[in-house]
Order: sequence, then C-alpha cells, then structure tokens
Amino acid sequence: MTSPCLALSPVECRDTAPAPADPPARILPIRPRKRRTGNWRPERPRERLLERGPAALTDDELIALLLGTGKPGHDVFVTARALVDRFKTLRGLLEASTDDFQAHPGIGPARAARLAAIIEIARRVMNEKAQVRSPIDSPQAVEDCLRLKIGSRSQEVFVAVYLDARNCLIDMEEITRGSLTRMAVYPREIVRRAMAHNAASLIVAHNHPSGAVQPSAEDRRLTRVLKDALELVDVRLLDHVVVGTDDTFSFARAGWL
Repeated sequence: MTSPCLALSPVECRDTAPAPADPPARILPIRPRKRRTGNWRPERPRERLLERGPAALTDDELIALLLGTGKPGHDVFVTARALVDRFKTLRGLLEASTDDFQAHPGIGPARAARLAAIIEIARRVMNEKAQVRSPIDSPQAVEDCLRLKIGSRSQEVFVAVYLDARNCLIDMEEITRGSLTRMAVYPREIVRRAMAHNAASLIVAHNHPSGAVQPSAEDRRLTRVLKDALELVDVRLLDHVVVGTDDTFSFARAGWL
C-alpha cells in the first residue's frame, strides 16, 4: 500500500507544524508634545547663575533656588515671589522665623529650615564684619548697622553697642525685648552690662515697629536717666538711636545728649 506521504510532493511532506505567520505590525499613536506652561523660563536661574554669576538673578529667583523644586500645587517661582512680597525686602527676610516661613503656602519644615540656615549664615557674616576691631568714626555706619539688625523687627527690641577707649567695637547685644508698643528697660542692667564689657562708652538703640522714629517722652526720660547712671561709673553714653524700617533718629545729632 502506498504511503499517504509518498503521494505528496517532497515539499509538502513534513513531520512538523507549519511556522506561524508574522504578527501584523503595531502602529503606535502619535501623541502631541506637551506645551510648557506656567512660570517655565527658557533659561533657568541655576544655569544663568553659573554662567553670569549670582548678581544676574532677581531676589525671587535667588529665593527660588534656595527652595529647590516646587511642591505639588505650588510653583516654586510663585512661592518665592510671594515671600518677597510678604516681607517687602530681603532685610525683612532676615528677621523672619521658621514659623513665619512655614505659615506661607508651599513651604514645609524642610524648606523653612533651609531658608533659616542661609539667613543665619548671612547674619553671622554681618556680625563678623561689624566686630572688626577698628575705630567707629561714622555715625551713619552705626545707624545703618542698627537699622539692618532691628529695623524690621515686629516687636520692640533694645540693644547696646559697647565701645572701648578708642571707639572700637567690643560687642553688640540685645538687652531686652517687649511687645508691639511697649518695653521695660532697666538702666541699672545696662550699667551692669557696660561694666562687664569694660566699656568706655556705648550707644543704645531701640526700634519702633510702627516705622515712625520720632522719640516719645518716655524715650527722652529714659535717655536722661541712663546717661546720668552711666556717668556715675565713668561710662559715656554717645547716642541713643531710634530705629524704624527705613529711617533713624539720633539723640546726639538732635543735640539731646
């Protein structure tokens, strides 16, 4: 009997299943490219800083770099701009606390801590420069330093600047702080601190959170009492400076000492 396989042509005689046909090619859909929206900038601040230096950036761009990437729902550039608007100036930022930062939308504990650390570094650098032992011969320089230190504070602060016999800075320290409108200052405590620093003279200052620098009647009375108390221990009161956000009032310049 003839084998059924022999009846077939040699090409058709095989003992394996035919190879499956190639699957049809898959056509992928073409998706449109997303357009960049929001505050995207073709030249990012970080790249511009590296190429041109930090002076090429605006205040809010510098702050945006410190903040890093934005949080969901909070664009980092919008957050930085809002910080500048809230605190008015970079000097205002110097007096902000971590709680102030965290109260702002888009800033959590990590970002608040980062900003506070950078600000503290800046503050310490300024203090180092202020404490160089060279004679202070410019009342305006002292007033500018005081305005930077306490001009933006939201509560009254009383500070003392201790000088040696050559009018070189010994130290600057906060004596006391009060509320928005009042503060208790004890002349005997200032005398004690002046003697502890072995100061030959000192300048005292306090801020007015309202921004107005005109001394009150109580400011004038305190200055007279303090001047008399310091003279008893041979320490001169060179000036009492009232500090506002953008201006100062000098008792010495007004002839009230």
